[in-house]
Amino acid sequence: MIATTLIAATDLGARRVEIVARREFPRTVTWWERAGFTKLAEIPHGWVMGRPLPVAVAVPDAEAMRALGRRLAGLLRAGDVVVATGELGAGKTTLSQGIGAGLDVEGPIISPTFVISRVHRARAAGPDFVHVDGYRLGSAGELDDIDLQETLPTSVTLVEWGRGLAEGLSPDRLEVEIHRSLDPDDDERTVYLFGIGERWIGVLEALRSHP
Repeated sequence: MIATTLIAATDLGARRVEIVARREFPRTVTWWERAGFTKLAEIPHGWVMGRPLPVAVAVPDAEAMRALGRRLAGLLRAGDVVVATGELGAGKTTLSQGIGAGLDVEGPIISPTFVISRVHRARAAGPDFVHVDGYRLGSAGELDDIDLQETLPTSVTLVEWGRGLAEGLSPDRLEVEIHRSLDPDDDERTVYLFGIGERWIGVLEALRSHP
């Protein structure tokens, strides 16, 4: 629900959202922090909290989706977590292929649904690419059973269908939400990029300015 609200605000041209979190509800403050909000100012009854709105990138076709993935790869580093969301056929795996190409890892990059997780080794000195599909996972506990913690520090980890499952992997993460056109004959997608945590402060602005 939060993502939907943030996307709507982005589509209206806003760049940032702020809320007031009351001091007497510490669990609510923690909840907002987990949703990517940071404390901006202390006020008598709590805090003003805020977060940047996502960067929206129009993607006309599959090759452009791979190109966006390659651009994102240039921003990614070992330890980064990417959580990708979108309906079937939205382009999550296509984006992953672009990221894998940009990271220069061994391929091919295909949907890992039936094996849940694949590790693509770096060809050179960069990070490995761990590609996970959460479609068949029922809980964050099942994701924990894959033992991604072992590879997280040295890899870029991307979890397709990761919303509600992968947020616990890192407080700093890149969340990607892909929306298809309402026209069934239109291949265009809109990709919303949410930078969560200090790691992503300002990192995506180049994409906002030059999509």
